[in-house]
Amino acid sequence: MAVQISPSILSADFARLADEAARVEGVADWLHVDVMDNHFVPNLTLGLPVVEALLKTTSIPVDCHLMIEDPDRWAPGYAEAGASSVTIHVEAAKAAVRTLRAIRAAGARSGLALNPATPVDPYEDLLPEIDMLLVMTVEPGFGGQSFLDIMLPKISRARALIDKFGGEVWLQVDGGVSAQTIERCAEAGADVFVAGNAVYGADDPAQAIRDLRALAEKD
Repeated sequence: MAVQISPSILSADFARLADEAARVEGVADWLHVDVMDNHFVPNLTLGLPVVEALLKTTSIPVDCHLMIEDPDRWAPGYAEAGASSVTIHVEAAKAAVRTLRAIRAAGARSGLALNPATPVDPYEDLLPEIDMLLVMTVEPGFGGQSFLDIMLPKISRARALIDKFGGEVWLQVDGGVSAQTIERCAEAGADVFVAGNAVYGADDPAQAIRDLRALAEKD
């Protein structure tokens, strides 16, 4: 599958989200939106009303990553609002299969995220229910963290399980993805890369995306 770059607006200027989205228009494959509730993770970002507003201002498909308690209740609403992809955390979901199916039924791609300490093997049976598996490469909650190299074997294991399954499931990595780490992630088997500071901390976010894509495609 072709490399996809999903810049995270967690590192963008929240007061100018429409402008920040425009800065990566035409080069970003996705716009990654981190929804945090200060319960599942120790940070509070934004919710459905802001996502609805953002969807009206950009043509970039929006990828919502829900780091929240009770995603079973809230996740379908993001898909119904127009998000193209909605990812829930397996650690927070109580009815993961039902919720993943509800996301798909609402017209979005369904994603399942795993925290660094959560092993991937127990969730192999859920691969038919998802369109994307997200391996967190930092502890979720804050941008700007350093990439956890100990996650590379987990990425490789996730790739092996996806290949064994044989379905078209994307493998996303999120956390500390930069020019220094993206090649290793790609070599381990990831194909969708969330980058926050590496994009929005650059003078030219669009060129930063081009550079990251070129590095990932070297694999």
